[in-house]
Amino acid sequence: MKIHEFQAKKLLAGYGVPIPRGQIARTDEEALNVARQLGEGPFVLKAQVHAGGRGKAGGIRVVDSIADVARTAWEMLGKTLITAQTGQEGKPVRTLLLEEAVNVAKEIYIGIVIDRRKACPVILASAEGGVEIERLARERPDRVITEVVDPSVGLRPFQASRIFYGLGLDESLARPVMATVIGLYRLLIEKDLSLAEINPFVVTEDGGVVALDAKVVADDNALFRHPDIAGLRDVSQEDPLEVEAGKHNLNYIKLKGNVGCMVNGAGLAMATMDLIKLAGAEPANFLDVGGGATAQMVKEAMRILIFDRDVKMIFINIFGGILRCDTLAQGVVEAARELVIDVPIVVRLEGTNVEEGRRILAGSGLAFAVAVDLADAAKKVGEIAKRVG
Repeated sequence: MKIHEFQAKKLLAGYGVPIPRGQIARTDEEALNVARQLGEGPFVLKAQVHAGGRGKAGGIRVVDSIADVARTAWEMLGKTLITAQTGQEGKPVRTLLLEEAVNVAKEIYIGIVIDRRKACPVILASAEGGVEIERLARERPDRVITEVVDPSVGLRPFQASRIFYGLGLDESLARPVMATVIGLYRLLIEKDLSLAEINPFVVTEDGGVVALDAKVVADDNALFRHPDIAGLRDVSQEDPLEVEAGKHNLNYIKLKGNVGCMVNGAGLAMATMDLIKLAGAEPANFLDVGGGATAQMVKEAMRILIFDRDVKMIFINIFGGILRCDTLAQGVVEAARELVIDVPIVVRLEGTNVEEGRRILAGSGLAFAVAVDLADAAKKVGEIAKRVG
């Protein structure tokens, strides 16, 4: 789960990381009041959206005086911000973070991610902040400091010291920089985060340090332990269909293709998407109804698929185990009768009660293209995909 920058900074401050003075505003009047509290300016107005690349898209604006704050806030609020990470649909700007401007002498990158192969947190740091760390690591790996942390012993002081000296900073900054690294690590571990990043972490012209931007991603599977983090969710920044799927305990991720997929099991979902691509089409989603799905859950899954305007056909690929094929078929038939479905549907069933499932589909009077196996399903998907474009 992603959270906003202002929320991430509040978490950082709780772990001793210095942040700029600032407050959020949801109207131009609120922005003006915040500016008056901060002083004479200059100020930075930052659109709070779940996406990077805001600066290039006009989502970060610097104004010199209080007189310009209300007008700039009015121009930004209520708009849809389109960045390289949002896609053309963009993200709605409903909140601004208004901060005092900082005189920057140097930008640094500090971040922590989970290395899945090593099963360890890994701290990444670079003296070249303000850039995409992925690109820097790819093009100039020698400029990225990497420190693997053994979770059984935690981050040791010598590791924080090694990061500091690797950055080549003045000795006077040793204490605040090392404290920031340690605080960021504590935040990641204690709040069960999958990412904690400060980019840029800046050295100011007066010799201080401050987290100018922050990004935090929480592990969804650990949110039950952290209601304070779960309460920071902003569904307006999420895909509406993904939000709706979550209400029905369905695992749904929107993709860019036009073939809607319904499967049971993540492994089968990945294989199904591969099958669709091999057939010359593109999956429009990842939708796993799970092993314990009911007919009602299947109906809701169908509803989500047809509400996606990009979906031009639906491919249902089910291996009946805990979820029986007849339960799936009943849910699909009920959904098709209740909803207006004007796209072709290919169904491949195998496993528990498969014959009963096929009988329900055949006796429904509805035009399902029932495949006998995966090869037949791939052929049908490919043929229909060519027809519907």
